[in-house]
Amino acid sequence: HRSEGVLFLDGLSPFSLSFSAQCCLVLYILLLLSSYWYLAILYAGWLFLDRDTPVRGGRRSAWVRNWTVWKHFRDYFPITLVKTVDLDPNQNYLFGFHPHGVLVAGGFGNFCTEATGFSKLFPGITPYLLLLPFWFRVPFFREYAMSGGLVSSDKASGNHILSQKGGGHAAVIAIGGAPESLDAHPGALTLQVLNRKGFIKLALKHGAQLVPVFSFGENELFNQVANPQGSLLRRIQDRLQSVLGVAFPLAHARGVFQYSFGLLPFRKPIFTVVGKPIPIVQNLNPSKEEIEQLHKTYVEQLTKLFEEHKVEYGIAEDKHLTFI
Repeated sequence: HRSEGVLFLDGLSPFSLSFSAQCCLVLYILLLLSSYWYLAILYAGWLFLDRDTPVRGGRRSAWVRNWTVWKHFRDYFPITLVKTVDLDPNQNYLFGFHPHGVLVAGGFGNFCTEATGFSKLFPGITPYLLLLPFWFRVPFFREYAMSGGLVSSDKASGNHILSQKGGGHAAVIAIGGAPESLDAHPGALTLQVLNRKGFIKLALKHGAQLVPVFSFGENELFNQVANPQGSLLRRIQDRLQSVLGVAFPLAHARGVFQYSFGLLPFRKPIFTVVGKPIPIVQNLNPSKEEIEQLHKTYVEQLTKLFEEHKVEYGIAEDKHLTFI
């Protein structure tokens, strides 16, 4: 996560994906053990032949992205996509999404579906939300994930998206990654950004315009068991994250028919604000100083975006972002 040359960031928390992935894995095992086992073997062959697709732009489906169910998902919170400026479809972009939160509901709802009208707000731009490579190894689930526009967060994937000629492509990266989900408590405004510079180098290498994105309300969807830095729980979570590459926030919110406890997120409004692009001049071999300077500019623009919109979206004037 901390290397300037490595892009290893996830697009969605395991909390929001594991159930669907587990169902797909169980389905595959049942198929393998059934009289139709040969279909499972054929699919395994397909997985091998198709292994590079998640790092080659995926295989999105306009039909899946426009499913009616996504409108219900949008309205549950609700989720709103806010445009501050027009984006030139002749350019490629790298969207830095903040904060990660537990669910990344704003990231999924806005960039993996058309429920909030991304294509109408930003015509000519195709968004790709980057997700841990781990999830693209799960049978069947990988097909579902790619259909919405999810792609692997492997370094090669970001390079592929941003190297496309003619522009009109946007790689969406949750900059804080899985570790930031462990700090996703209601009211939290702490972002893991200071040591995240791989995305800066990626943008410079391809001349992609950097776009800060702040999703107001993202951290309000769940309560999380207290896990301050240095606590036993946090040490265990950090250890699991370093070994497995995924984080395990112990989060809870509401149930289906009661509001005191459950795994459903709270119905809190989410406003995902897409900021103004930072112009980038392509530099195939940026120096450390150039990376540091652009990173500083990015943090300043992200801060400006937050400060300009925070009061409008329910954050007190005296609250500010903290970067670690």
